[in-house]
Amino acid sequence: MTDLPSFDLTGRRALVTAASRGLGRASAVALAAAGADVVLGLRDVDRDAGAVAEVEALGRRAYPVQMDMTDVAQVRAGVDRAAELLGGLDILVNNAGIAPTNLAVDVTEEDFDATLSVNLKGTFFACQQAFSHLREGGGRIINMGSQAGAVALPTESVYCMTKAGVAHLTACLAVEWGEYGITVNCVAPTFIRTDGTAPALADPAFEAEVVERIAALHRIGKPVEVAGAVVFLASPAASLITGHTLLVDGGWTVR
Repeated sequence: MTDLPSFDLTGRRALVTAASRGLGRASAVALAAAGADVVLGLRDVDRDAGAVAEVEALGRRAYPVQMDMTDVAQVRAGVDRAAELLGGLDILVNNAGIAPTNLAVDVTEEDFDATLSVNLKGTFFACQQAFSHLREGGGRIINMGSQAGAVALPTESVYCMTKAGVAHLTACLAVEWGEYGITVNCVAPTFIRTDGTAPALADPAFEAEVVERIAALHRIGKPVEVAGAVVFLASPAASLITGHTLLVDGGWTVR
């Protein structure tokens, strides 16, 4: 019988950071729908735990864990707590990211430091802390990048820089950790309609420009379309893919 690709995550144990809304929430729910149990890393566990019920409604275990990605101690503790709650860890989805916008000449040191702290530092130390858990059975790391790591976006120089860094960090970790059976990949979306992008997309002129620049499909993406890429890279079907950045950009970067 010919082998067929499997997208089934039954029995797998996942941690998704910044899982209260948007791409993180969609990824957590999609992983659960594919069979995984999920820990949701939350900046404020007392306020942001609504997505837990969505995962549980799919018949999977779900736990909220405090994880402010600017606090390395919380990042380390959150990863270890996730492994403790689930009895191990197979999948890490580094979704947390922020994007203060400003012209490069006006960027403040505060915004610069905050963006690097979440997008790069938090991502790196989550990966580092997860390593000892993932190496036990060969695991999956999926980092949330952005098309901004591959193209220049005015007013987003620092964000673009960090997302380019996430893509290259992904490649570096893939090379170092492949011998342990760990795959490390990056999902890089275009503009997706979420609470975070809603203020910018509320400007009709800006939305029209974005739609025009998404060269092939000419529409704003949906969180589930990014979550599908996350599930694929976490699944057995993607077992030979590592160090790769998967653009989910509707054709923006091929223009």
